Order: sequence, then C-alpha cells, then structure tokens
Amino acid sequence: VSNMTLETWISFVLVVCIFAVIPGPTVILVIGQALANGKRAVVPLTAGVVLGDFVAMSLSFIGLGAVLVASSVLFGILKWFGVCYLIYLGIHTWMSDPKEDTTGDREHVMAPIAMFKSSFLVTALNPKDIVFFIAFLPQFVDATEPAISQFAILMATFLVIVTTSISCFAAFASSARHRFTEYPMRKLMTRISGFVLVGAGILTATAERN
Repeated sequence: VSNMTLETWISFVLVVCIFAVIPGPTVILVIGQALANGKRAVVPLTAGVVLGDFVAMSLSFIGLGAVLVASSVLFGILKWFGVCYLIYLGIHTWMSDPKEDTTGDREHVMAPIAMFKSSFLVTALNPKDIVFFIAFLPQFVDATEPAISQFAILMATFLVIVTTSISCFAAFASSARHRFTEYPMRKLMTRISGFVLVGAGILTATAERN
C-alpha cells in the first residue's frame, strides 16, 4: 500500500504516456531495428529498453544524474558514445544484405542478443534520460511521506508504460516490414532502417544539458 494519492499517480501516468510516445533516439532505434529484423526484434528490443530505463533510473537515484548536470565533460562523453554507437548501427544496417528467401520467413540481420544490447546501451547510457529522471520523478513524490514506496510505484509504472509503448512501436514496424516479400523491397527497408538509425545518432548529437 502506498501513501501516494490517486490524483498524483494519474498525473504521472498521463505525463509518462506523452513522454513514451515522443520519437526520441530510443524510439527511433527500436523502429529502425524492427524494420530491419522483423518480428524477432520485438522481444529483445523491448527487453533492452526496459532494462536500460531501469538502469538509468537507478543511476539517477545514486547520484549520477546530479554529476551529469554539473559535469559537461561526463555528459559529453556519454552523449558522444551514444551518437557514435547509433551511427555505427546505422551504417552496419545500411550495408547489410537481406537474404533472398522464397518461403517468406526472411532472415534477420542481427542476432537477438545484439538487438538487446543495442537498445539497452542506447537507453541506459543516454545522459538526457538520466538527468530527466533525477529532475522528473521527485516532482511526484510527497516529501512529508516515506519516499521509497513512492519511488517504487513511480518506477514500476514508468516501466510498464514504456514496455507497452516500445512493444507497440516494435510490433508495428516489424509487421510493416513483413508486408514486403520481394527482395528489392526488403533491401529498401534495410536501407531505410540504416538511414533512420543514423538519424537517431544525429538527433542524439543535438542533446544539450538542461
């Protein structure tokens, strides 16, 4: 049982729903990888994002968020790691060649563990997310009441909403990919996926500390 009011929780849910559907680097990554890899991508991509958000929230609570706010060097290191990694994934996807397959069960570009790793790293090491959590979640915590149970509910709620939204994004993108059975169209989808991932890297490069 929590001492958080229902009104506070509903307000948090509404804000997180908006946050979850805004196309940031993580959403763009998921769409790009799902387009390239098909339905096999839904579970590993979603799992990577959820675990990545959990790690980002945990890092925020142990103080890394405050350090990132104060240190432009550390913020820049994490940001440019994410930029380079996304661009690398984009180039790798762009250069890949989907196999010709007359059965309609197309061979995916990446192994599930690789897709999981990509979504996890991009989400967990996004400095904007870490700073966001340390600034955002406390706004919904009553300082006069024990904070642990309130944070636990907020974190669980956030992860449930993110799991739902990311799964929908990945499922939609993968189903769109499976509408194309001809090799030239699969090749085009792979090119689009690579372009989208590079775009996510460029978007990440524009991130500034708040």
